[in-house]
Amino acid sequence: MSVLQLLLYVLFLTVLSAWSATGHLAMRADLTHVDSARGFTKHNLLRRMAARTRVRVDKRWSPPRSRSGAVATVTASASRDEDNPNSEYHMHFGVGTPRPQRVSLSLDTSSDLIWTQCACAVCFDQPFPALDTSASGTQRGVSCFDPVCKRGGLPFSGCTLKDNLCFYAYSYPGNSVTTGKIYEDTFTFQARGDEVSVPSLRFGCGMYNKGTFESGIAGFGRGPMSLPSQLKVGRFSHCFTTIGDSRTSPVFLGTAPDNLEVQATGPVQSTPFAPSPEGLNSSLYYLSLKGVTVGKTRLPFNASAFALRGDGSGGTTIDSGTAITTFPRAVFEALQDEFVKQVPLPAFDLFINDTELLCFNTSSSKQKLPAVPKLIFHLEGADWDLPEKNYVLPYDEDFGSGLCVVISSSGESDVTIIGNFQQQNMHMEYDLESNKLRFVPARCDKL
Repeated sequence: MSVLQLLLYVLFLTVLSAWSATGHLAMRADLTHVDSARGFTKHNLLRRMAARTRVRVDKRWSPPRSRSGAVATVTASASRDEDNPNSEYHMHFGVGTPRPQRVSLSLDTSSDLIWTQCACAVCFDQPFPALDTSASGTQRGVSCFDPVCKRGGLPFSGCTLKDNLCFYAYSYPGNSVTTGKIYEDTFTFQARGDEVSVPSLRFGCGMYNKGTFESGIAGFGRGPMSLPSQLKVGRFSHCFTTIGDSRTSPVFLGTAPDNLEVQATGPVQSTPFAPSPEGLNSSLYYLSLKGVTVGKTRLPFNASAFALRGDGSGGTTIDSGTAITTFPRAVFEALQDEFVKQVPLPAFDLFINDTELLCFNTSSSKQKLPAVPKLIFHLEGADWDLPEKNYVLPYDEDFGSGLCVVISSSGESDVTIIGNFQQQNMHMEYDLESNKLRFVPARCDKL
């Protein structure tokens, strides 16, 4: 047996070992949050999340009007260095053989394409070298005549003049765009000492990348180019540890560890995914949100306020790539008013890059702080009673102390997005086969 045959045989056994007895791929990878272990104060974390959320939702709307009444307004800026709108949780793995090259891509449940920087003509700075496709013995450029180039869900694709490879362009919020060629190669995932290699996965080799990226992106939508689709897994899940912690967060593709009750701290709930205008290949995961309760008061909005309209506007999605949950302006204002009624502390509006947040001043409070009212999202078939840490962020800085309700307005876009701050220490499982989202509070750092 030649050396090449031996290497191929070993690779085959490695891939085979990743498959369970039922024939489904099962693997795990680690995630790190963009702000993990960087020494930011809670107030700075809030500012960075708000800046990223604003760009993610809609960068083109005007600053909202302040509410009437005895509520002050404070404006805080977020510098360009703090603004990383297309990066939240980074997924780490290797590309190529025989020595996999490191890539770190932002996990995004609202897009499909997997891409990283390589053969750079116009690229952004990143903390490790761009991918060198020529260093891999298993890489292959994908022909523009390949079905994936025409029917792979790419918004724009075509033929390169010199080599007839598939050329793509893919845009993101904040006027960010990546363009390049589609390649395929072996991906190697490693977590807690386990290593799994999967051949012939297709990705974008980003050669012209412009915008506010901090990394490439790993699309987890339902389109044919996404990572779950290419791996042909029936489900995937993630469990985000507390934002700002140094601990990694796990993502599971193909199966969760045994079941969702592992390290759970509450009951497992489920809600069906709502229909999407793009059908089952949608890049977005829509939910049926029926209402919102603050304390014991249900806000005066029914399911129509959160529903997808015939023209494609509105709707409720769950998104790993948006930091802060956003509601349509009318819902957001009613939610703020209800918190102001129920929390006996001086309130003020905090504006960060046009993102409005409700905060309370606790500097003058000499007694024990009052209880913060509950926040419940009423989904179809499930009432998501959020832990307080998933919607309230206290801070204690030199300039004062306070606490902020980490919910914002989607402004003119009128969409509802459930962000990753609300998903902290929640094991979220996307069951693609049953078309359901299952979720449970969990000790994510123990999984």
